[in-house]
Amino acid sequence: QVPLVESGGGLVQAGGSLRLSCAASGTIFNNYIMGWYRQAPGKERDVVASISISGTTTYADSVKGRFTISRDNAKNTIHLQMNTLKPEDTAVYYCGARRNPWSVDYWGQGTQVTVSS
Repeated sequence: QVPLVESGGGLVQAGGSLRLSCAASGTIFNNYIMGWYRQAPGKERDVVASISISGTTTYADSVKGRFTISRDNAKNTIHLQMNTLKPEDTAVYYCGARRNPWSVDYWGQGTQVTVSS
């Protein structure tokens, strides 16, 4: 069973919006910090946004004011609303679950986001 299942990627023009979703098992959703990460070609995987069990959010500086991470506790799902997308947001986006700051315990399969200029 895949622990994290992402959906919602695609191709969008610059300035547009996309919403990513990540469904998790109840055990993971209720015990792990959930987050979104992205990896562009030739670059490392970096954190984009995270949300704690209590709902506290953090964002990378590059996406502050444009992206919003949220939790749907009834559906064990997190979302990433991405607005005012830029070509530099193009990457494979991964959902991750972690218990500590230095390692991610579970990864989703990734979903491609492509922003055309």
